[in-house]
Amino acid sequence: MAILPVLNNPLNVSGQENVKSPAFYMPNRLSVAAGKALHHLLNNQVCYLVDSTFPPAPEIMDYLQKKKVDIEYFDFRNTTSRRVREQILDRMAEGKSVVFLPGQVAKCRGTLADVPSPFLSAVGSLHISPIPVFLGYYTENLNGLFRDDNGQPCREELCILPQLHPGPRTGERVLSAWMSKSAELFGACPQLCGSVTSAVVRSMRANGKVNIIDGMTGAELPFFKALGVAMTVAPMLKKRGEARVGVILPPGAGGVIGTLSCLLAGVTPVLINYASSKAAFESTVRQAGLKTFITARKFRQKLEAFPWPPHEQCIYVEDLLSGLDKKKLIANVLMAKLAPANFICKRFDTDARRNNDECVMLFTSGSSGEPKGVVLTHRMVLANVAQCASRLDLKDEVFLGSLPIFHSFGVTVTMFLPMLTGYPVVSYPNPTDARSLCDLIEKYGITLVCSTPTFARAMLRRAKEDTFKSVRNFIVGAEKLQPDLEREFKERFGVELLEGYGLTEAAPVCSVNMVDAPAVPGSAFYVPGTVKRSIGAPLPGIAVRVTDLDDDTREIPLSERGMIWLKGANIFNGYVGKEEMNSELFRDGWFKTGDIGSLDLNGFITLGGRLSRFSKVGGEMVPHEGVEQAICEALHIDPAAEEGVQIAVTGISDEQKGEALVLLSALPQHQRSSEEKAILAEIRAALASHNIPNLWAPKYVVPVESIPTLPTGKLDLRSCRMLAEEALQNDA
Repeated sequence: MAILPVLNNPLNVSGQENVKSPAFYMPNRLSVAAGKALHHLLNNQVCYLVDSTFPPAPEIMDYLQKKKVDIEYFDFRNTTSRRVREQILDRMAEGKSVVFLPGQVAKCRGTLADVPSPFLSAVGSLHISPIPVFLGYYTENLNGLFRDDNGQPCREELCILPQLHPGPRTGERVLSAWMSKSAELFGACPQLCGSVTSAVVRSMRANGKVNIIDGMTGAELPFFKALGVAMTVAPMLKKRGEARVGVILPPGAGGVIGTLSCLLAGVTPVLINYASSKAAFESTVRQAGLKTFITARKFRQKLEAFPWPPHEQCIYVEDLLSGLDKKKLIANVLMAKLAPANFICKRFDTDARRNNDECVMLFTSGSSGEPKGVVLTHRMVLANVAQCASRLDLKDEVFLGSLPIFHSFGVTVTMFLPMLTGYPVVSYPNPTDARSLCDLIEKYGITLVCSTPTFARAMLRRAKEDTFKSVRNFIVGAEKLQPDLEREFKERFGVELLEGYGLTEAAPVCSVNMVDAPAVPGSAFYVPGTVKRSIGAPLPGIAVRVTDLDDDTREIPLSERGMIWLKGANIFNGYVGKEEMNSELFRDGWFKTGDIGSLDLNGFITLGGRLSRFSKVGGEMVPHEGVEQAICEALHIDPAAEEGVQIAVTGISDEQKGEALVLLSALPQHQRSSEEKAILAEIRAALASHNIPNLWAPKYVVPVESIPTLPTGKLDLRSCRMLAEEALQNDA
């Protein structure tokens, strides 16, 4: 790899072995520095292909004109691919390589390429195998680790990639090559090998006066005080000698202090889902090996239905704070406010756990209903925070922190992201209290709201005309965004609901739509920030591939509907203690998401359902097999009866909750549709008597002659869903 200092920025050049001349080169973007390097690699025998309606930046054109280089102009909208092909081949016949030069384009922060989709679409029709070139900009700052411009001092990475093989869908293969290299370069950033604990200490020390605001009481806790309290609690946790400690706390100061105290003590905080069932909680405790829990007495009193551990296993925040040595507390608060961050990091040995070591542990539901342990490593959290910050234009932000920290979005985006980037957060423990959330948004001028469509719909009903006037980004996920909700937010408040996509296993954010950028004067093209009905473009450093639904060893073009696989520094290494399952989910570093979808040539992902056996109802994952098992037990159905499979649960789209559960039943007592209400009432009552969450109760019952199965005896999941959709569509 060559390292060239150009324009005060180091330029790293790699992939020189892939250089061929003459050849056709397709860069995702090109700076003056990168252009000079590429020009040199091609021995100055270069012709630049420029669309007259898509003008490059003035500084690039000035450089080319001063060098008196060869420029081949064309007008994309008023020419044919055959004509452009001839232009390129004529220059290559002269011994010159042709480099497509992207112009100035309207784009959102953190985009992968300055090449609009029409050009990538046209590349395939040229029938000239291109050499993809990837250029990325990287800084030392976690707030903008990846950049799509070099507007500040940064490290430029120019990579010449292998020439693509001839064949169809060339534009999609160029996009795939860019994404893979982006993920590789992002993952190689040394900052991701560090420690979340060290990064939090440095940020909270540098931004000590930034507040964590309690939305219920209005109390403000500056970062330096929260850090000082955590520094006082940490030695007490360390003395217990436990590898993991459960944290049962809502978002806010308590959750921050509990989590940070564990990290400073070298202990993994296990963030407990306090909405889970007794069986799920017991499974979590067993799998994580938990003996101690940090919680609050007031919180315990409010959640009487939760299967709380015995009092002797709980450390209560109120007791903890009242019992702290006041002199030590004052000394630590002063240290957090005044001492150098490096001194604090050394004192607590914060770099002892870093990179691929455990940072936090979460649990996600599996298809059988038993929670699956997901460790978010330091590397994963740092990567996803940097990826989110690279996509968001952070300036004078105020975050709303209402999502529970036992959800990966709550812990990474509304807890770690503001802590690591130095912005205030207004916390509130109940994401369903729409009226209070609207009041807080208006009162504190909140700029970034993260929610689910279900919660957003509730806020819509209670919002006033100017409730959301301060909001710059309103991001929703966890369930499908319905067009009517999106439309009403836009019409009433002028707010774009930005649909995103994430997985606990990806720490969690993978893709997101952003507000479209203003057009660039003189340019006829743009890279969109939002594509309707999509879940957005992948975050920087995430690569996507698509495989055949019937043979996931066969990769298919990105635009074809298939199984979505992901690769990136934010992707986990596998479920804790589930080696057999993990072997099916990973292949050559790629993670099989279980989601079906496709990509367009701007990288935007459109999902087409799930083959996995769970639904997201109101943002919560509900396992189909768990519901089936619960119904069988509650109604005394023998799953191994001679009649074969008698019931099956599937999911369909639902305007209110994102998805709704449908019970397909071949049971004789369920064959009269006119009795559906009574049947559903019976099922709900039976499930409730077994302490099954109401969320698990089916919304519909569809009587069928038999349950579709495959020759292997397994459920034919696709046919089950089709039966449900057809029956309910005809009944509508």
